[in-house]
Amino acid sequence: MNLSEERIDGVTILTLIGRLDSNTAPLAEQAVLRLTDGSQGGLVIDCTGLDYVSSAGLRVLLIAAKRMKAAEAKLCLAGLAAPVMEVFRVSGFLALFTIRPDRAAAVDVLK
Repeated sequence: MNLSEERIDGVTILTLIGRLDSNTAPLAEQAVLRLTDGSQGGLVIDCTGLDYVSSAGLRVLLIAAKRMKAAEAKLCLAGLAAPVMEVFRVSGFLALFTIRPDRAAAVDVLK
């Protein structure tokens, strides 16, 4: 999995590309912990390039949601592909996250 970070209009964007599974979850978790430690503004997790998410990956996203809520900051997921969206639907995670179709829409939610 590849990760990249950037800031747009005061919003941090973490882009995930590849598979978010038990092998790659620790790398993603490190990024999430760093980006949610006293986070200023909101966080968008861009999942446009995410092919697959396992329960370990869902755990990382849940950590991000809990830490952002504790910091009274907003989190938005963007660009979930159909297979990833199905995992969210089956697991009940759709109700836990604000999800937008693309990065621009997610950034707009958090401005």
